[in-house]
Amino acid sequence: MLIGEVARRSGVSARMLRHYESLGLLRPDERTGSGYRTYADDDIRRIFHIESLRSLGLSLREVGRALDDPGFAPAELVADLVRRTRERIARETELLTRLNRIGAAEPDGWGDVLETIALLQALGSASAGKRQRAALASVDGVPVPVEALVEAALGESDPHVAGALRWALARSGPGAVALLARGLDSPVAAVRERAVRSIAEFPDDETAAVLHDALGHPDVVVRRRAALALGARGVADAVPTLVEMVVDEVNDVDAADALGTLAVRPAAAQDIAARLVGRLADGTVDAPARRRLTQAFADVPGPTAERALAELSRDDDRGVAVTAAYLLRIRATP
Repeated sequence: MLIGEVARRSGVSARMLRHYESLGLLRPDERTGSGYRTYADDDIRRIFHIESLRSLGLSLREVGRALDDPGFAPAELVADLVRRTRERIARETELLTRLNRIGAAEPDGWGDVLETIALLQALGSASAGKRQRAALASVDGVPVPVEALVEAALGESDPHVAGALRWALARSGPGAVALLARGLDSPVAAVRERAVRSIAEFPDDETAAVLHDALGHPDVVVRRRAALALGARGVADAVPTLVEMVVDEVNDVDAADALGTLAVRPAAAQDIAARLVGRLADGTVDAPARRRLTQAFADVPGPTAERALAELSRDDDRGVAVTAAYLLRIRATP
């Protein structure tokens, strides 16, 4: 079979077949009376073998080894191809993400595109200072897709940069809260905490439902962050978690302040006082926790709190007694 017919039947161009011959991949030895090479059945089968291996991403050099080296280990090469393919997919996925983000910024011209690219690169910089400046610049009119800000905020470990990113997110366009809420389901504890802290920066109407759901989150850190945010906003459902934060000495000052904010409403004040009394009566609470619980009565009005402080002023623990007596004196001061 002459080269032209082989090209038609195999789908491989005559030029490529000659290239295979020049590399030694094909060796058609038979010739016609006129001196033209002819391809035997074995040559045709080898062409299909070559094309099959090339379809896997093998180079022509690797194809030659696979077909001619008796010691060739296909499993090793396939494993290497898998690795290279994954790396290529990762690069392509990263490029696609970048292009989508640039498109989401709705640039008016190439100047906007270049600004967005520069800002996206700065958000991923190894320099904390550059990341922080990029976060702040995103609020000054430079178009930055909210997805990029969310990704940066969830992955940021530097506290100063993280604060700038949370500030920028709270001023970003719609959709940020929903994207951040996905971070609450992350298998990484640090990402879950960053997500809830970022969500807490948004106005009440955007995050109330998300934070309320977070009160029942399996991660205690998420529950506590949600409770602090909700307590500061006057949501009474945060009270049980805030009381436990006082007991456990976890952001206990902030938790006590949130309880004081909630206690401006008489019904909430009664509930808070009753819960504090209940924890004080728990025999498992140690002396330092009793002192913190006593201090938490500072901004809780009402007769229940008054009676509790009067009893605590006679407590066997001097720290508890002194704190309670001091709070009673303050209450009695006009």
